[in-house]
Amino acid sequence: MAPPPAEESHRPPWRDPLLGAALAAALPVWAVLVWLQPPAAPLAGAVAAPLTFLYLVLALPILEEAAFRGLVQEGLGRLWRRRWGPLTAANAGQAAAFGLLHLISQPPLWAAAVLFPGLVFGFFRERHATLATPIALHAFYNGGFFLLYPP
Repeated sequence: MAPPPAEESHRPPWRDPLLGAALAAALPVWAVLVWLQPPAAPLAGAVAAPLTFLYLVLALPILEEAAFRGLVQEGLGRLWRRRWGPLTAANAGQAAAFGLLHLISQPPLWAAAVLFPGLVFGFFRERHATLATPIALHAFYNGGFFLLYPP
């Protein structure tokens, strides 16, 4: 993994304006989802299935981030050094694998839509050199999605 730029290396992740932007982007993303596919019973899942909520919002982000941004992206980073601006080949590779994994449980269009968040999570993995940031982002996005579209 490439270290973060010198000016970023001393800034705590929670003070990163790009992280704030990534969190704020959740609102328009959720608004577009609601516009494209109105939820049947929003907020019902957190009340009806609290263990499922905890699984999708805590356990799954930790497991997926450890696997994809930890193992896959880290491993690919040792093999692939190519970079296109802020995007690395390792990040692109793990995001593609992340999207493919979601084909197991999601329709193809939804699985493809996971590609962009995978790139964002991978970007923050590289930017902050920690899994904590992508885990937090993943949990936040999963939480909003679950509240809108409970299983």
